Amino acid sequence: MTVALIDYGSGNLRSAAKAVERVMGELGRMDHVTVTDDPDAVAKADRVILPGVGAFGDCRAGIAALDGMAEAIEDAIIIKGRPFLGICVGMQLMATVGREFGDHAGFGWLPGEVRALTPRDQSLKIPHMGWNTLSVGDHDHPVLAGLTDGHHAYFVHSYHFVPEDPAHLLAVTEYGGPVTAAVGRDNLVGTQFHPEKSQAVGLKLIKNFLNWKP
Repeated sequence: MTVALIDYGSGNLRSAAKAVERVMGELGRMDHVTVTDDPDAVAKADRVILPGVGAFGDCRAGIAALDGMAEAIEDAIIIKGRPFLGICVGMQLMATVGREFGDHAGFGWLPGEVRALTPRDQSLKIPHMGWNTLSVGDHDHPVLAGLTDGHHAYFVHSYHFVPEDPAHLLAVTEYGGPVTAAVGRDNLVGTQFHPEKSQAVGLKLIKNFLNWKP
């Protein structure tokens, strides 16, 4: 099995790749992890991870700047149904639109928009940075298996994804109001928090993703 982490200039790729490699080692699997900006490698991958750090529009432009990458992602994920994990802005890009420094079209895979965090308590700092408690509720998504209410994950963000369909909201956290922590449908899943920085919780989620058969 090949896992492709898409390199489109967003940074933070090595830590994500190392986390995936660590989990593979613990599972005793010989799967291949590749960090790539090659659309052909993405098209051939068995699983795709899209990390993201920075502004929504910049990340979207980074993908557009790689000739054929947007088409390869669409083909692999939507047409062929390969398992997909979006991390932080990589998750947000599944939305219809991101409203960070103007309006920018997302992939449109999950109807909804990416909005600025607006905590009720104005003393709370933006960006939201640090460990926060997850609330999974009664969702039984396979990628969240073993993650229950009260587990902690690491967040760094100023915007969050607000899906139109509540069924696509898999987990939330609290930061002066409810904040999206995970979304998904079918072969798509995404986390606002960073699994590669979330220690045992993050490694568990990555393990679930590698074993997931949507």
